[in-house]
Amino acid sequence: MAYTAADVKNLRERTGAGMMDCKKALDETNGDLEAAVDALRARGLAAAAKKSSRTAAEGLVGVAVTGTKGVAVEVNSETDFVAKNDQFQDFVRKTTEVALGVAGNDVDALKAAAYPDGGTVSDKLTNNVATIGENQQVRRLKTVEVSQGLVVPYMHNAAAPNLGKIGVLVALESEAAADVLETLGKQIAMHIAAAFPLALNAEDLDAELIERERKIAAEKAAESGKPEAVQAKMVDGAIAKYAKENALLSQVFVLDNKTPIQQVVDQAGKDAGTKIVLKDYVRFQLGEGIEKEVSDFAAEVAAAVAG
Repeated sequence: MAYTAADVKNLRERTGAGMMDCKKALDETNGDLEAAVDALRARGLAAAAKKSSRTAAEGLVGVAVTGTKGVAVEVNSETDFVAKNDQFQDFVRKTTEVALGVAGNDVDALKAAAYPDGGTVSDKLTNNVATIGENQQVRRLKTVEVSQGLVVPYMHNAAAPNLGKIGVLVALESEAAADVLETLGKQIAMHIAAAFPLALNAEDLDAELIERERKIAAEKAAESGKPEAVQAKMVDGAIAKYAKENALLSQVFVLDNKTPIQQVVDQAGKDAGTKIVLKDYVRFQLGEGIEKEVSDFAAEVAAAVAG
């Protein structure tokens, strides 16, 4: 068996499929979790993978804004206890502020940047690891900027001011008043936190993701037994639906469940008497894309006792 009980549990949580179906899919894919997800979806036994299930690391996301520029930074730790530590929170907050002055989204450049208390961010990180006694890593950052307008920050379930597990930035290019952009940006940021868009628009969606969805749609269409021309239309329709549901500008606004985000922005511009453009956004969810090692605490204690 090339998989564990934890893999079966993970697959069930991600897909909602039954245990036996999950085991069969893992058998067929030799334990490849992503391939098993695709296999279950192709058979109609699973919904799209639950995005939240990919969140599997501790630490904090920080956001900071100055004028027309904003940045989000993720710093990981091994346990949630460290994420609640004042020293760690102060490090994430100050590192995020330092990131405002770093060009691009270069983690190495951020680590080499000067830290407010002296030395570099990397020096401070090394000191934290030594004093707190737990591994920590500056994982990623992303900057958004507008020439005029506002970058609006939002932290979902904040652990402290501008620190939490889901950080969002919304970049609005416009001559509209700051209070108008602040209100609009906060509403869109809340939507982004809840709806998890994968790109600003359909053209920006990852080509590999689109190809993966196309293969799944093609398998489903083939099972229908319909003529090839009809199957091709089914596949195209499935891809169009996927793009619409995962591109921010075409997603349906969660606050009214009917209006596409692009229309929400356009209407806000009309009401303000000047055009508003949703130029860019950031959504950082703590641990996204990281597989966290599952430990058996009882086994660890037993092993320690055994010497």
